[in-house]
Amino acid sequence: MKTVISSMTHSGYPTGSGLTMSVTYVVHHLQRLSSRRNTNQTHFFFFVLTDIMPFISKIQRQSDYTHFGSATPIVIDNGASYFRIGWAGETQPRVVFRNIVQRPRHKTTGETVTIVGDHDPALMKYFDCTRSGPRSAFDSNVVFQFEIMEYILDFAFDRMGATGSEIDHPVLITECVCNPVQSRSKMGELLFETYGVPSIAFGVDAAFSYKYNQQQGVCDKDGLAMCPGFTTTHVIPFVDGEPIYKGCCRTNIGGFHVTDYLKQLLSLKYPYHMSRFTWEKVEDLKMEHCYIALDYASEARLFQKGAKEAEEKTRCWQLPWVPPPTEEPPSEEEIARKAAIREKQGQRLREMAEAKRSSRINELENELHGLEFLLKQLEQVEDSEIPSFLAETGYVSRQEIESARIKVMQSLRKAKGEPKNDQAETEKASPNASEKYSLINIPDDILTPDQLVEKKKQLSLKSMSEGRQRLKQRRYEEELERERKQQLEEERRLENPELYLEQLRARYKDLSERVDQRKRLKTNGGHSNGNNLSGGIGRGERLNAAQRERMRLLTTAAFDRGKGEDTFGAKDEDWHLYKLMSKDNDDGEEGADEDDAELARISSRLQDLDPTFVPKSETGSSQPGEAPRVRPLSKEDFQIVFGVERFRCPEILFNPKWIAVDEVGLDEMAGVSIRRLSCKDEGLEERLTSSILVTGGSSLFPGIIERLEARIRMIRPCGSPIKIVRALDPVLDAWRGAAMFASAPQFHTQTFSRMDYFEKGEDWLRNYQLKYSL
Repeated sequence: MKTVISSMTHSGYPTGSGLTMSVTYVVHHLQRLSSRRNTNQTHFFFFVLTDIMPFISKIQRQSDYTHFGSATPIVIDNGASYFRIGWAGETQPRVVFRNIVQRPRHKTTGETVTIVGDHDPALMKYFDCTRSGPRSAFDSNVVFQFEIMEYILDFAFDRMGATGSEIDHPVLITECVCNPVQSRSKMGELLFETYGVPSIAFGVDAAFSYKYNQQQGVCDKDGLAMCPGFTTTHVIPFVDGEPIYKGCCRTNIGGFHVTDYLKQLLSLKYPYHMSRFTWEKVEDLKMEHCYIALDYASEARLFQKGAKEAEEKTRCWQLPWVPPPTEEPPSEEEIARKAAIREKQGQRLREMAEAKRSSRINELENELHGLEFLLKQLEQVEDSEIPSFLAETGYVSRQEIESARIKVMQSLRKAKGEPKNDQAETEKASPNASEKYSLINIPDDILTPDQLVEKKKQLSLKSMSEGRQRLKQRRYEEELERERKQQLEEERRLENPELYLEQLRARYKDLSERVDQRKRLKTNGGHSNGNNLSGGIGRGERLNAAQRERMRLLTTAAFDRGKGEDTFGAKDEDWHLYKLMSKDNDDGEEGADEDDAELARISSRLQDLDPTFVPKSETGSSQPGEAPRVRPLSKEDFQIVFGVERFRCPEILFNPKWIAVDEVGLDEMAGVSIRRLSCKDEGLEERLTSSILVTGGSSLFPGIIERLEARIRMIRPCGSPIKIVRALDPVLDAWRGAAMFASAPQFHTQTFSRMDYFEKGEDWLRNYQLKYSL
């Protein structure tokens, strides 16, 4: 199909040169629209999908519009799901498309476009649809959004081939049963004043379908028309070929609710494939796989028991899946090449490290020589000239120079890789230390105030220095103990590797459970919502036992203080309360750091020794809405299995309460409709039940005829004749019946002309009623 572009194209819109077009793009800019809309700011694009779904017809602009005379009526089946338009007397509608409108903005230009019918998702990359979803002109099978209805009629008449500013043909349009006068009058106003049609006739779609099948000999003059449609379900009794509207019955359940219910079930069952369940795809799955069970309870028990018959009724939808690529082990040449590259890189890094080390050693040696030379010069300087000499060097005292020399010597030995000689350094530094802290052993009574201040500083410096030495010694001992434990652990591993690995796994499991338990206690104080997840609970329940005890002590103290005179603190025992509250009472946090460190060490050790080990943090870190990553995804993970969903979703037509619609089912509606006729003629009731016609899109479910017959037989007297038939074409029979009715010579007697509209007003439509038997 080629792209149709008018002179009002824009450089930002897709053209046929760069895209394989499965969609008809029509830039529609009739002269009639310029008087009703500001077309300088808004372009009207009409997109119709042709290849995505099998039940969508191909849209082509008709070229024989001028071949039909002005007396030939245009027939419109304005359904809530699909819009069908054609000429009276024909057997097929000329144009069929989904009755929806979408108005997104173009991403490049920001202009608003109008999309009527289905669209190609691949081409929607040019438009921003986040703020504008598909919209329908209907609400429970009643037209109430006439702005959207105007867009739909614009496109429909354009596809029919209309080129003028007015439609000079009579129009027969369908509506729902007992359509509100407000909706009918607004539709008449739109057709008369906007499109200038000469006359209009309104008829019920289910009645046209019944009359068409009556002409074909499928049903009798007296009978019931049951129409499970897109959003509603109607039952209309017919007597002598005319509908009796006082006996009609309606429920707000239809194919839309079945599709929505199926979409919800599949989304709950396969949450990680939710993006696959688009409305169009679920609609297709519903029409292809769903059926109505004769007995729902028996059918459900079959699937519950897992019987062979249930397996045969199960269907599987395979989603696109590509097997992960298998990595082949590298060849010996590749391993040797990579090893040579690593060796070359390592040699270069070693050379760079050696050059850096040599440079560092030279710098430290030069600094050490300078400090030693400075000390020799200081020995030759007289005592009176020492302050001036030190001021020139930047040092304060001889002790500071000695300390700097010792540090440089330590750094030099470390750079050269020589072993430490802490004892020699200590002995060497001991005289300096005694000189550095010379005031410590002198009594305070013989010291001046300045010397007392200096003595306090020396005491503080000495205590900090000794503390650092003790800490260094303790760290050294801990390192030795750690190396000893690692050596013993390695000996155990070499002695019995399997036993060592099993013990390591058991230790990892115990530690991980302990850490998880501590986290749960910290989050909700031991309470959970059944899934080991933190629930929405109060702060008092989140506290552990020690924290709750602290809160109790605080509450008790505050309560006691309110009893008369405040005597808290008079006794020594009162201050013990602060000791209890200031303690680190968080029992769950004791040893937390040690456990985490040990868990990380064991996890790293297990990863080195066991290639199949997967840490718990990796197995439990899958994002919500994604498939679990415990194992590689396989073909079965991308299969959508339809079991009970096949008959559970259409069951809401008979049990609307399942989706919170407190109304009767399809089978009970027949009894309600018969009772509303208030006729005591039993012969009429038998004639009605012996000619029940089921029409509408939702009547295509397999098993609906048998289910209706069984359920209606239960509410009728024993031996009553019951005959239920499906329409020849439940989807198109309404339009065919309307086209056959409009082609009759007496059709003009049933129309409402534009002259009548301007003379009598729209209120005259309140009493308008079509007579179906001409």
